[in-house]
Amino acid sequence: MRTTRALVVSVAAVAALGLAAPAAIAWDGMGSSGGSGVASSGGDGGGMGHSGGNGFVDSASNIVALPSVIARGGQLTVTVDGCPRGGTATSPAFTSPVHLSPVHGTSGTSSGTATISNSAAPGPHSITANCTGRSPLTRDAAFTVIGGVRGGLGGSSSTGATPTDMAIGGGLVAAAAIGGGLFWMRRRGEKRT
Repeated sequence: MRTTRALVVSVAAVAALGLAAPAAIAWDGMGSSGGSGVASSGGDGGGMGHSGGNGFVDSASNIVALPSVIARGGQLTVTVDGCPRGGTATSPAFTSPVHLSPVHGTSGTSSGTATISNSAAPGPHSITANCTGRSPLTRDAAFTVIGGVRGGLGGSSSTGATPTDMAIGGGLVAAAAIGGGLFWMRRRGEKRT
């Protein structure tokens, strides 16, 4: 009986991990490369490594795209640290350059919304930030475009799984695993009598 309970608990844990994976992937896009937003360039001996006393370097320090995995035609938010006066962000996957506006309440962060082209190639794409008065910064593989599948006769077209699709699929897998474990426990109990 202990083995059965352990099996059911293990299956439930695996199902929960499967449901948490999309959130972990989205979180991975937040600053997985780049810096903390405050960079050092020569420093003035004052704690945070200032360059010229204003807390910024000659180029932006980090580019974050959320969500990090997106379907064609979707929109993502581009946030650039070390970009106090705004600028533009470009990518081969964007429909047009993105206008970056300073984010109020932050020290040098700008943000904008990009639309992914319907003809963007599936796979990882880079983003280049051109901040006003700063050198350009490029982040390779800043986000990944997922594409659809076109079938033959009677086939369908899709632009990839949405978070709702993943949640429904994960819930069905979890329900099937729990149901199968309960069925197995019941059958095992019937054999003993």
